[in-house]
Amino acid sequence: MPRVDCRAMQLAGRSVVVTGAGSGIGAAMAKRFAAEGARVLVSDINEAAASRVAEEIGAAAHGADVSVESDVVAMVETANAANGPIDVLCLNAGIAAGGSVDVPNDAWQHTWDVNVMSHVYGVRAVLPAMLARGEGYLVHTASAAGLLTNIGAAPYSVTKHAVVALAEWLSVTYGSAGIRVSCLCPQFVDTALLDELAAVSPAFSAFAREGSISPEDVAAAVVVGLADERFLILPHPEVADYFANKASDYERWLAAMRRLQTSLDADPATI
Repeated sequence: MPRVDCRAMQLAGRSVVVTGAGSGIGAAMAKRFAAEGARVLVSDINEAAASRVAEEIGAAAHGADVSVESDVVAMVETANAANGPIDVLCLNAGIAAGGSVDVPNDAWQHTWDVNVMSHVYGVRAVLPAMLARGEGYLVHTASAAGLLTNIGAAPYSVTKHAVVALAEWLSVTYGSAGIRVSCLCPQFVDTALLDELAAVSPAFSAFAREGSISPEDVAAAVVVGLADERFLILPHPEVADYFANKASDYERWLAAMRRLQTSLDADPATI
């Protein structure tokens, strides 16, 4: 297939893979990328859901458990065969996980494998070819929780911080070799994942719902962020202010978050 100059990041003609694309943000991104003219591979652990999205947009589909490296390698091979060498890899799959440090070890490990190691496996599978071509784009879906924190959800917060750290490291290490990296950090999005977070942290539910946006809003922000080749893609602009406040006075930010925690514990309706 003809190659497209990756130095001006437009999606038309690109070979794009989106994980966790059977629903939610991933499905919205796959649909928007296809509408922009990309050749998309829709990947999800739910192969039937991936196939439904793929059929809707005329894309290829692949069922994969991204916490298993061999599944990720097979996904990349399928994408290469269907659409040509991957230009843009969107590592979007993730799970919610609430609770404190007393969450059982196997739950911590599973959250780590899905939310972090899937990104490592994905990058490992595509990076050599991208470096050989001198171009490629890695998109990591983290969360505002990866820049700030998520009350009531230690495994989720910790793993999303790790995704931000990995994306940052990749940008620093490979940016001069033609590898572009973006880190998507939405706050609250109206998806099943928000339902899961609400279930594990009931006090947080009303607060989260109030500021939620649609998956389509997130996908639109990603298209703009990729065109600008921006590292942090923040569909909720206020997250940039929260992050700046955190960096400028960490102690004050921690104190404010403790007050928020206390208020949510006492009466969520007061938030």
